[in-house]
Amino acid sequence: MLPNCDIISQDDFFKPESEVETDERGFKLYDVLDALYMDEMVKSIHDWIKSPTSSGAGTEKPQNTCDNLKNTEDVYILIVEGFLLYNYEPLNDLWNRRYFLTLPYEECKRRRSTRVYQPADTPGYFDGHVWPMYLKYKNELEENASNVVYLDGTKSQEELLSFVYSDTMQELKKLREGNQQVTA
Repeated sequence: MLPNCDIISQDDFFKPESEVETDERGFKLYDVLDALYMDEMVKSIHDWIKSPTSSGAGTEKPQNTCDNLKNTEDVYILIVEGFLLYNYEPLNDLWNRRYFLTLPYEECKRRRSTRVYQPADTPGYFDGHVWPMYLKYKNELEENASNVVYLDGTKSQEELLSFVYSDTMQELKKLREGNQQVTA
């Protein structure tokens, strides 16, 4: 969908379950920075920035099917997706764009309950850990981070994708002449 686009996912940097701390209630603390190998993630991002054409990130094949993609082949895009990206100081100066998906409590809990992943949530984990951590990081983001675009997560995936795609294409047009990279 985007030319010269790679993706780095924060989920790929989780520590093994045996290295993730457990709180006094018995909850594994996955929604904290200490549950991730953030140094490795930062290194992967910096490696991509140094050499986007030879990075090991997951590459999207260029699909020049839209007229507005013409002449963007000289710009490289890195999408870094995750849940604790903007609360980690070493990454703060790297973002061209910041998107943060918001959801009300009930919808977030409903979606989380339908996910299938390992390890599965233990009873009470969402209310006791996940939701409080979401609110904590969202509040920190609102207080400290600039240029964040808050996206209404209750909108359809198509609407969200369309907005982010259009916004990214506008940024590409701005950066094309400078042969720069976009990190979002």
